[in-house]
Parts: sequence; structure tokens; C-alpha cells
Amino acid sequence: MEFFYPNYINDFWRVWGVLCFHDKTHFEQGKAFDREAIEAFATTKGMAFFDTAHKVCRLKGNASDAFLQIIEPTDVESLLKQLPDCHTLVTTGGKASEELRNIISNANNGALEVPAVGGSCELSIWGRQLLWYRMPSTSRAFPMSLEKKAEYYRTLMPRLR
Repeated sequence: MEFFYPNYINDFWRVWGVLCFHDKTHFEQGKAFDREAIEAFATTKGMAFFDTAHKVCRLKGNASDAFLQIIEPTDVESLLKQLPDCHTLVTTGGKASEELRNIISNANNGALEVPAVGGSCELSIWGRQLLWYRMPSTSRAFPMSLEKKAEYYRTLMPRLR
């Protein structure tokens, strides 16, 4: 992938278009998303993207999390060392949230509950204080309207630059 959420049928960039520009098509360019506009927006807002898995195996020929095996989780501690100003982690969907919980639980030698969809929790890990939000999936396969997804994501607005 050239950037995160490039799939035109995913609502992620439509959600941010609604929230920041009152226009769900703001980041669209024909039947694709405008990578340059997205990168400029993310940079301005202080958004960084990475997956909770570094290596995966798709067990079937689709993008369903149900058929995704994580081979190598992301080294979140190392990643965060490169982002000293990062104060908030956000997961979108169940699989990413479960994997981040596993990564953090292993690092802290203790169990951690995944926040409810739309919820958050405070983390004290790797020598820093972080806030973790769990957002709903923006996949159109997830049965939630764009407007409802945007309501959940609106809670992140104060965390942006």
C-alpha cells in the first residue's frame, strides 16, 4: 500500500472529510483517494499511521480479520521511540485492538482490557503516559453508517494538533 486506508470502499478518509471539512468527498479524486491531500492533512494534524502487525499471513484471499494470522507483531516500543511527541494511540477495529492489547500486556507483564468501541484508557508504558482509543472499523463491511462512525471519531478531534 502506498498509504493507509487507500481502498476506495473504506470510509476512513470520508470520516475525516466529514469531521474536518463537512464534506465526505473532500479526499476523493475520481474513484480514488488523493494521496497528496491525505499526506498533507495527516502531517498538519500530527497523525502517524502504522499497523499492529509487522508480518501477517492471509489465510484466505480476502481482507477479513477472521482469516488473518499475525506472524510478527509490530515493535510498538521501538516505533514510539521515533515519535517522542506521540501521546495517543488509536486502533480501528477488533483485530488491531486485540493485538495492541497483547503487545502492551506482554510488555507490562499483566493483562489489559481492550477499551469498548469509542472508549479509551490511560496507559503507563515504556516510560511514558499514553491514551489509547478504540474506534470502530471504517470498513463498509462493518454495519455502521458513515455518520455514526464519524460520531465516534469526533472524540479524537481534541487530540489532534
